[in-house]
Amino acid sequence: MSDNFRFDEVMNHSFSKEYLNFVLEQCSNLDDLACRAMMGEYILYLRGKIIGGIYDDRLLVEPVDSAKKRMPDSVHELPYSGTKGMLLVDNVDSKELLSGLFKAMVEEPPQPKGRRNQRGLIDW
Repeated sequence: MSDNFRFDEVMNHSFSKEYLNFVLEQCSNLDDLACRAMMGEYILYLRGKIIGGIYDDRLLVEPVDSAKKRMPDSVHELPYSGTKGMLLVDNVDSKELLSGLFKAMVEEPPQPKGRRNQRGLIDW
């Protein structure tokens, strides 16, 4: 599977409260789901672990293995210019999909973080 990123120019970071509330309602069966406003968007946490966020009325999740397995055809998108790609969740109408996805993601161990070398690039 290739990691194709959609580089949409995002000029205005915005979201609607209706979309945020809809996503939260779809995940209402998850006990420890929380959201936090950050830079005009919302970051989603489950059991204190970042799993994704709401960016310009799009639900994007971290591109961890469990998310890739559950959504093999999902598109990588940028939350905003200058960031790493995340997976677009395009089926937010399915409570079962969202609950299963988020539960699997939170159980997955964290990915190792790279260190910045002298040129500011990340070494893995």
